[in-house]
Amino acid sequence: QVQLVESGGGLVQAGGSLTLSCAASGRTFSTYAMGWFRQAPGKEREFVAVINRNWRGGTTYYEDSVKGRFTISRDNAKNTVYLQMNSLKPEDTAVYFCAAARTLSERPRPYEYDTWGQGTQVTVSS
Repeated sequence: QVQLVESGGGLVQAGGSLTLSCAASGRTFSTYAMGWFRQAPGKEREFVAVINRNWRGGTTYYEDSVKGRFTISRDNAKNTVYLQMNSLKPEDTAVYFCAAARTLSERPRPYEYDTWGQGTQVTVSS
């Protein structure tokens, strides 16, 4: 089972950009679908994006509010998944988590993720 460590969070002004990274341990990273979630204060954790395994075409899905602004990608050689975030808005402020799923579901449900990182804070000021 992989272990996940996120990095890259911080404080940014509205309209700015950040790139989050999630480094995975172990040799089985490429066998996992990788997702990003976020949780704002007082709210439930919500899906942001997912990228499937390369043999599934590396297909990606996004939550509607981030489509066209966020891009998820993975580098299996580096055991890392990224979330490029552009045109950030104050409502994007949250703790961002990466997660790994072994399920073959095209778009795993939150309960299908096996491993979660500890999260990284993203704060967008207006």
